[in-house]
Amino acid sequence: MNRRLAQGFQGDVDPQGRPPVEAVVALGANLGDRARTLAEAIAALGHLPLVDGVRASEPIESVALKPDGPDAAAPAYLNAVALLTTRLAPSVLLGFLHAIEERHGRERRERWGDRTLDLDLIAYGDVVSDDPALLLPHPRAAERDFVLRPWLQVDPEATLPGTGRVDAALARLRDA
Repeated sequence: MNRRLAQGFQGDVDPQGRPPVEAVVALGANLGDRARTLAEAIAALGHLPLVDGVRASEPIESVALKPDGPDAAAPAYLNAVALLTTRLAPSVLLGFLHAIEERHGRERRERWGDRTLDLDLIAYGDVVSDDPALLLPHPRAAERDFVLRPWLQVDPEATLPGTGRVDAALARLRDA
């Protein structure tokens, strides 16, 4: 991680000695060497300050999702989920996720466009936030097979705040 970036956040990193929280991060890539990019991003998550552990799923492949729906003509995504044990504030963690994306060439030109790396903060403990800068849990997580399936690989008992058990959410998706 960029040392200057980490120093820039130091005042907000652990202001009250907060206890560790489990954060759920979804990873996706559909451009370039997808597997290598995901592996490097997971390693970068483990090197963040105040991250005490990272458990990651095996990657799965999924069809690109565009505003109009699935797009089989677009490059396919490789997706994974990482669970982080962290004492970073959720807004600071999100800043670090954006920095990791940028380091991997992420450009934000179009909504749901092809990308070298996408890191989404899906959940941060049981925190619920409707702040447009930090929506928690992620508002579409329960609708995304490519988030729920890998999440269950690393935590079969997972729950999504406001939704309930992740396995039940996945079952509802499959039944729909």
